[in-house]
Amino acid sequence: MELFKQTKFDFLRWKWPFIGASILIMAAGMISLVVKGGPLYGIDFRGGAIMDVMFAGQPPIRQVRTALAAKIRGDISVTTLDSREVLIGIDMRGRDERSLQEARGVMTDTLMGAFSPDKSKLEFNNAAEEALVSRLRDPLQQGNAGLSDEQLRKLVSAMRTFRDTQRSGLLKNFDELAAVPGVTPAVIAVLKQQCTLAPFSIRRVEVVGPKIGKDLQLQALQATMYALAGMLVYVAFRFEWIYGVAAVLAVLHDTIITVGLFSIFNKEIDLTVVAAILTLVGYSMNDTIVVFDRVRENLKTSRRESLYSVVSLSINQTLGRTVLTSGLTFLTAFSLFLFGGSVLHGFSFALVVGILVGTYSSIFIASPILVAWQNFASARKRPARAVAQ
Repeated sequence: MELFKQTKFDFLRWKWPFIGASILIMAAGMISLVVKGGPLYGIDFRGGAIMDVMFAGQPPIRQVRTALAAKIRGDISVTTLDSREVLIGIDMRGRDERSLQEARGVMTDTLMGAFSPDKSKLEFNNAAEEALVSRLRDPLQQGNAGLSDEQLRKLVSAMRTFRDTQRSGLLKNFDELAAVPGVTPAVIAVLKQQCTLAPFSIRRVEVVGPKIGKDLQLQALQATMYALAGMLVYVAFRFEWIYGVAAVLAVLHDTIITVGLFSIFNKEIDLTVVAAILTLVGYSMNDTIVVFDRVRENLKTSRRESLYSVVSLSINQTLGRTVLTSGLTFLTAFSLFLFGGSVLHGFSFALVVGILVGTYSSIFIASPILVAWQNFASARKRPARAVAQ
């Protein structure tokens, strides 16, 4: 399928407006980074605790924040993931591992204290298997529903499995457990007597210490640098060294602009964003290599043409492919940005920015560098020939 046939757009003619725009955006991003003291790292990199909580109804955001602020020192963020789920983040920079682990327990206990309807009973929706076995063993014996220890553990495991898989970790009524094999009316009666159901379920808790956060920062930077270095070697070997330099400079340009825009718009950089940036490094490099490969082919058949004309011809020949692949990828990333929710917002924002910037950098950054170097090399050869004569 060809969208464009024999186009003759002089793309290189418009290189300076795009280069100027890139310089302005990069300068704004660098100024923002300097003023703000560097990128705004997520908890993955700066250390803290994250808790994913599912509520039975509309999450009481203000009540959650107030309850946690009364118990924990540190910046608290409560982000809505969907109509019933929230992500609670506790920024505890400068704390040691022990403090973070204690904060994890405090977060759980605080939510239990604020939302558990009967604190004298065991909360079922967030209870571990051992806690349920210990709580139910004697009451079941007294209620003539005695089970051996092995039978009790299998029954508790089946109830927890039903809770987690069939009810997303959130039971609203103990009668729902009647669908579990082995759960008799006597067992349900004991559950109602000994346990209670909180209107929330803690789905995930993660704690990242400050040392681990620093290590992740370093590893993310190393991963990006190694990717760029590897691509430089590959392109230099596949084509010529100047092709590799031009391609890597274009990708570095894409990365700087993306990170700068994250700073300008006060968006956090976490592990998912780093994954998006590494994805874009490969995406942009692939787009550049497609153009360079066509340039190499055309140089073999158009030896009398200037490199400027060959590069311009090559860009036009790959224009249909660029529009199709970049356009469809952009639509997918933009849909993810609009409808993917707050958890994927940073990831999708990086993709949207990177696809736009990476597409035009292949045309207006990498290709002009190639032409500029050839002009520079040719200018150096002329005086040498004149001296030789």
